[in-house]
Order: sequence, then structure tokens, then C-alpha cells
Amino acid sequence: MDVPIEYRAQKSSQKRHPKSSKGQKEQQFYPEFDVQSQQQQYTQNFGQSDMFYGGQVYSQTGYGGQMPGGSQFPGQQYLNDPVTNMAVQYGQALAGQGKDLVHQNIQNYVTSSKLKYYFAVDTKYVGKKLGLLFFPYTHSDWSIHYNQDEPVAPRYEVNAPDLYIPVMAFVTYILVAGLVLGIQGRFTPEQLGVQASSALVWLIIELVAFLFSIYVMNLKSSLKYLDIIAYCGYKFVGMTISLLTGLAFNTTAYYGVLLWFCISLVFFLIRNLKVQVVPQQSEDGYNTGAKRSLYLILCVSFAQPLLMWWLTSYVMIYNSTAV
Repeated sequence: MDVPIEYRAQKSSQKRHPKSSKGQKEQQFYPEFDVQSQQQQYTQNFGQSDMFYGGQVYSQTGYGGQMPGGSQFPGQQYLNDPVTNMAVQYGQALAGQGKDLVHQNIQNYVTSSKLKYYFAVDTKYVGKKLGLLFFPYTHSDWSIHYNQDEPVAPRYEVNAPDLYIPVMAFVTYILVAGLVLGIQGRFTPEQLGVQASSALVWLIIELVAFLFSIYVMNLKSSLKYLDIIAYCGYKFVGMTISLLTGLAFNTTAYYGVLLWFCISLVFFLIRNLKVQVVPQQSEDGYNTGAKRSLYLILCVSFAQPLLMWWLTSYVMIYNSTAV
């Protein structure tokens, strides 16, 4: 049967449009996402308040005219603030003034010129001084010569105290003590630190006790604290020699050398300190404080052998008991 013309056209139009797939049906309910329109909308809303950020507004002017993540970082505007720059400059100036003040205070107590004086030695002086420490009995002149109210440098005056021999003797004592402990099988880094710290602590105690005694006894003395350190540091020479002797021979040789140097050091200190610690003179011309100064000199001199034995006996007595 023949079909009317209007129905033929409608049927042909339906054939031109194929059936939509499942994905095309979903597009009817979810319209296509337009990226350009969303970017344009975000650009238009940039700088307006956002409900997810508590009403804060983020704009290009908040970051110095640049977007976040650029060459600047949040908070850099505070560094560019004049008040902040003024505070930084004030802090730098205050730190510089504090550094200068500390440097001036250190220079008042320990100056480079003072240290240079105590280390102004040569080989000839060191040889004479070591001989004087071991054999002081034949030396007659114990006075220290001065040049324009300043003591002569140690290289020209054998009676002048120096720090070169005490410092070198202290370092050598620590190394020799470590060597003896290593031969005995007792060496540890902690033991080396204990020996060094013990010697330094006793040296500081001697210095404080000496200065305090001079102040309490009201004695007149030309000794400086570096002179006291030098005189008290000469005992490390005998300690080192006694340890080396005990290591090379036996404990009897160690005690013999230690005893000889103790007697020599006591004689050496008594003769030197008698010149340095002077009793005061009263108005009528009589000396006052002569007994006090003598007691102080004897106490300081006889304290050195006790410290020498105390600091070296720990190393050598173990060796004698082990043998």
C-alpha cells in the first residue's frame, strides 16, 4: 500500500539522525564543561570575598602587585617597611657596640702585648731556665732587672717568669700520661680528658687561693696573675720528666726524680717569691707583715710537691701494683 508523502518525509528525517548512545544521553542531563568560561568567571571573581576563606579578599595588590608563588613571598612587605628597617639597623648598631665593649674589657685584662712578653723566649733562655729549675742551688742573683719601669723580656732575663715552658710542659705532660696509660692498657679518650681537666682545675684553684691570700693578708706584691700561673706551671716540667723516667726504668726511678725536682722547685719558688712578695713598711720604718708573707711563700712552695705527686701517682702507682 502506498504511504502518504508527509509520512515519508518524517520517516526519512528520523533515519538521518542515528540513535544516541549512552554517553550522548548523559549529556542531556550534564551539560558540557566549558573551561574557557570557568576561567573567565574565576578572573572576574578574583579579589572578591570567598566563603571558604572567612571573608578574606585575595588580590594582586596584597602581594605587591604579583600573584602568589612569584619572586616574592608572603610577609616580604614587612621587610620593606621603614619601621622594620630602622629596627634592624638599630639592632645591628647595638650588637656592634656590645662587641666593641667586650673587646675592650678583654683587652684590659689580657692584651696581646702582655702575652707576647711572656712568650718572648729563645732557645738559650729555655736551656738556662730548665737548668735553673733542676739545679737552682748555685744561682745567686734572683732579682729581676727592669728597663724604664718595665721588666726585661725573658730572653734577656733568666729570672723573669714566662709562659712558654709551662704551656709546653703541660701539653707534654698530657701526652706522656696518655702514653703511659696506653702501655698499661688503660688508655681511653675520657682518661686523657680527665688528666687535662684535673690539672687545669688545680691550677685555677692555686691562682684564686694565691690572690685571695694576698688580699686577705694585706701584702704588697708586684706579682700579676700571669706571673702566678707561670710559677705554678713550672711543676709540669718535673711531672713530665718523672713520668718518662718511670716509663723508661721503674717506679723507684720515678719517685727519685720526682723527689729531686720537688726539692729543687721548692727552693726555686722560695727564692723567687721572696723578691716578688715584699712586706709593707710602716711610718716608723719597720717592716710589717714579714711573717705573713713568709707563711704565704712557704704554703705556695710546699703545695707544689703535693700536687705533683697527686697528679702523677694515678698513672704510675697502678703500674707498680700490676707488676
